[in-house]
Amino acid sequence: MEKYDLEDEDSQLIYRIERPVYNETLIQAQLLKRKEDTTTNCQKLAEKFQCSSEKAKAAALSFMPILSWLPSYPVKKYLFSDVVSGLSTGVVQLPQGLAYAMLAAVPPVYGLYSSFYPVLLYTFFGTSRHISVGTFAVISLMIGGVAVREAPDSMFMNINATGSNASDAINVELRDKSRVQVAVMVTTLAGLIQIVLGLLRFGFVAIYLTEPLVRGFTTAASMHVVISQLKYLLGVETQRYSGFLSAIYSVKAVLSTITSTNIATFLLGLGCIIFLYVIKVLNERFKKKLPIPIPGEIIVVIVSTGISYGLSLSKEYKVHVVGNIPTGLRPPAAPNISLLPNLVTDSFAIAIVGFSMDVSLAKIFALKHGYSVDGNQELIALGLCNFISSFFQTFAVTCSMSRSLVQESTGGKTQIAGLLASLLVLVVVVAVGFVFEPLPQTALAAIIMVNLIGMFKQFRDIPSLWRTSKIELAIWVIAFIASVLLGLDYGLLVAVTFAILTVIYRTQSPKTSILGHVANTGLYCDVDEYEEAAEYEGIKIFHSNSSVYFANSDLYVNSLKEKTGLNPEHLQAARKAQKKRKEKTNSNRHVAEDQKNGQFGDRHGDSEEAVFLEPFSTVHSIILDWTSATFIDSVGAKAIRQVIKEYAAVDVRVVIAGCNRNLLAELDTLKFFTKDLTTDFLFPTVHDAVLHCQHSNSHPSVAAVSDTT
Repeated sequence: MEKYDLEDEDSQLIYRIERPVYNETLIQAQLLKRKEDTTTNCQKLAEKFQCSSEKAKAAALSFMPILSWLPSYPVKKYLFSDVVSGLSTGVVQLPQGLAYAMLAAVPPVYGLYSSFYPVLLYTFFGTSRHISVGTFAVISLMIGGVAVREAPDSMFMNINATGSNASDAINVELRDKSRVQVAVMVTTLAGLIQIVLGLLRFGFVAIYLTEPLVRGFTTAASMHVVISQLKYLLGVETQRYSGFLSAIYSVKAVLSTITSTNIATFLLGLGCIIFLYVIKVLNERFKKKLPIPIPGEIIVVIVSTGISYGLSLSKEYKVHVVGNIPTGLRPPAAPNISLLPNLVTDSFAIAIVGFSMDVSLAKIFALKHGYSVDGNQELIALGLCNFISSFFQTFAVTCSMSRSLVQESTGGKTQIAGLLASLLVLVVVVAVGFVFEPLPQTALAAIIMVNLIGMFKQFRDIPSLWRTSKIELAIWVIAFIASVLLGLDYGLLVAVTFAILTVIYRTQSPKTSILGHVANTGLYCDVDEYEEAAEYEGIKIFHSNSSVYFANSDLYVNSLKEKTGLNPEHLQAARKAQKKRKEKTNSNRHVAEDQKNGQFGDRHGDSEEAVFLEPFSTVHSIILDWTSATFIDSVGAKAIRQVIKEYAAVDVRVVIAGCNRNLLAELDTLKFFTKDLTTDFLFPTVHDAVLHCQHSNSHPSVAAVSDTT
């Protein structure tokens, strides 16, 4: 009989439950009956692949999200905002495309290509309305590292070169052509990996890149970026390094040539940095009053280009400039497949990092503006942007935080803004690209450095994580140090491995406790932590906040024995010693009765027997609280079965409470239950188990659940 009562006393809800104590045997026999699934595997397969007009429409809308919102696009309400946002974003995208091409170790015009094709494609396939896809510092640097590794300067030395300038000894045209081929092949492969992962619904892989890991990794990447731009800021010639300790070698190379700093280059770059920083501060401080952010980057590009052209900085002061920017778009071309074997690992890392950046920022804007993004479709969209665009000589892209903030803060409502930004880049590439040929490289270095200020603010995470989570702090620090010292590819691998190890550590070393009952509540809490929690006499309730499997089964059993204070081996040994002492005492008593006064011997014997027959422990039952357990393997099941047998040998009953249905099914599969160990030992709640243990000896069939017991 079950009785449920819900009352409202003094505006506080109170519930009372009266029902029998349930164990798993009773539940399966009386309460729950599994639904019979009569559908065969063939029927399920046929239903899955059955095609209908509704499914075809849903698939088309999912694959090309623009079809779901463009037909109902509110022109009067959204168009003006999208136009303003698109032009503002395009103005930022132009200089960033030129600048990030230097990070990717390819000529600047390829940065413009990468700011056009992928942005155009994302308009059709992306699910986010606000992110700005295109070149991004971290991804560009990762590509540049691969390009420099596969096509180093040493491969393109001019044997007959003369002159003191290091660039004269290198066939720059051939080197850049080879590096473009590497960048394009990496992009093709990264895009293909993203498409395949998206089709396989592997959008969840981004969860392995936790926020502390990503922030530590991107901070390290920012360090690499700044170090790589020092030579452009100072106007010195140094080799570009990649791989282990590349950051240290790059700093050493710059310091060794610092005496040959080009003063004109340095002063121009320093002036650009100061100007951009001031503009950044003004935009942040007056963002609510400014209709659109002040476009500091495009101002720097225009002014520095004008100064360079007017003063002939390249000829008169040896200031390095962007140089030739071909007019028009390149025809499509297939990537160089022969480069594929050496680029698989790098492409996979770039694919995962790019997607992680994309989906994390997309979810932030979606949450803010009340819509949803599909992680798997984002993976496919980004893959298509990279894969298709690579045939037009682009390098890998993802979303940019700075441009996305511009697109959103200037009123962007949909990806029409992104489309207009890409068209603005197209106009520059087709018509006026040559105007930027005198643009000093030091100005682009200044743009890159100032845009990374936000990344370096992530160092503020360290004191915050120190206070909240030491493990997440360790992930942040390991990701940062490994990425700085080992390079971004191996650094990312080390960081992900360490993050996974922390998960194993947490499950292998879970927090364990003994629970006590909080009077008149039905709640059970840690007796060491809460004064109100009191243990029941003769019952120990053991709780662990982890599952039981091969990595922690021994620790689980050891913690159980330590926390409860009951070690079956010790009890067994004590029982054997008691038995021997009792036998010896009885033997001595009988001998003494024959030789001494019988009355004295009887009293002595009674006293000895009373001492040795005292129980070693008042605990008769142990309850394993499995409310936190989600899975168990064969090793864990064997460990639990063995510990139940060990305690049973010393007359201590072990029962399990709070086992969920999936975990119960796993126990069935593992043949956990036997003739001696049945489902009678399993209870749906801790309270059921407590009442069973309390009343099983005196009232085996009368116990009932009550929240006031």
